[in-house]
Amino acid sequence: MGKVLAVSNQKGGVGKTTTSVNLASSLSYLGKKVLLVDVDHQANATTYMGINRSNLEYTVADIFTQTAPIESVIQSVESVKVDMIPARFELVNIERRLLEDDDMEYVLANALKKVRHKYDFIIIDCPPSLGIITMNALVAADGILIPVQCEFLALDGLTQLLNTIRVIQKKQKYQQRKLTIEGVLLTMLDTRSNIGYEVINEVKTYFKEKVFQTIIPRNVKVAVAPSYGLPVTEYSPKSKGAISYRKLAREVVFNNDQ
Repeated sequence: MGKVLAVSNQKGGVGKTTTSVNLASSLSYLGKKVLLVDVDHQANATTYMGINRSNLEYTVADIFTQTAPIESVIQSVESVKVDMIPARFELVNIERRLLEDDDMEYVLANALKKVRHKYDFIIIDCPPSLGIITMNALVAADGILIPVQCEFLALDGLTQLLNTIRVIQKKQKYQQRKLTIEGVLLTMLDTRSNIGYEVINEVKTYFKEKVFQTIIPRNVKVAVAPSYGLPVTEYSPKSKGAISYRKLAREVVFNNDQ
């Protein structure tokens, strides 16, 4: 049964998509079967993986509207051995429709149940909000991976996310599965600035052992890779960014083998 991880932080620009894509890629290099799910209407993870959105017959929107079975939506990524559920702009219109559904928070979870047995890890790239789409991702997930940028006000807004996690945990009170914090990932560290190290200390004080040992540095190759439709682990495998994401993947696997 695959471990479902939602990569989420309602604050934008913290590296959610970059982390989702490169963690998925790095896990595949470790021999893991991985499904990457894009539930952000900006569809950046879909583009990042080199998938032409205009050629898609089905997208994640069809899962939320239940107009296509999940098996029909899954695509194979050409650059790495990762399967993907892609997104496109029409996802922006889905939230209003979901509000009419009695089980509006469980649509994604119910769909993923049908394919979880095929994968070791399912990574969900969430939008920068705490709307019904993100709620679907968190309800479907076993754990949440929270990217936090190593910059001023890094913890700003995280209280709302943590409150949302507690709400979901209460709903799961009588279920076998319970959403946990998989870990907090420090991203975009500028080693030339003291503020980054101050943020690291602040985050570690707040989240303690939940902070991943791996820290993702600010890296030009990571920023350029999306324009080539490739994970940085494929575009520049020897770069600091690629090495860091492969280290993160090993940490995730180790933590889940305990």
